[in-house]
Amino acid sequence: MRIMGLDFGSVTCGVAISDPLGLTAQGIETVRYVEHKKNLLFDRIGELIEHYEIESVVVGLPKDLIGTESERALASRGFAKSVRRKFKIPVELWDERLTTMAAERILIEADVSRKKRKQVIDKEAAVLILQSFLDKKRMEQKKDE
Repeated sequence: MRIMGLDFGSVTCGVAISDPLGLTAQGIETVRYVEHKKNLLFDRIGELIEHYEIESVVVGLPKDLIGTESERALASRGFAKSVRRKFKIPVELWDERLTTMAAERILIEADVSRKKRKQVIDKEAAVLILQSFLDKKRMEQKKDE
């Protein structure tokens, strides 16, 4: 069972997928789109869902440090609803606090140039969102056993 993680932004969307066992997240790509032409974004997501046989999707929900949701969070909620409706698969929202900062730190430590970081940061944030979701899910399964 593969799960897709999405870091939805105003002009890019980072994409990650899990391995078939749902243990690890791998970055796939960063999709660039224009706000008023989201159909291109949905077309690409649809291609990836079909290609990787995705069964569910996790969309990052941006919150500030105290847990308050911003306009960006409302956009993410709307995006998640559209993905659910369009592809008829389960979609969950996942707290993505500090994932972009963590992704930036990881890329800096890996000595990735500033220009290259800008191109891949959303994909890396999607990996962190999905991996934290997978880890939590695995911990809950162990607790139930």
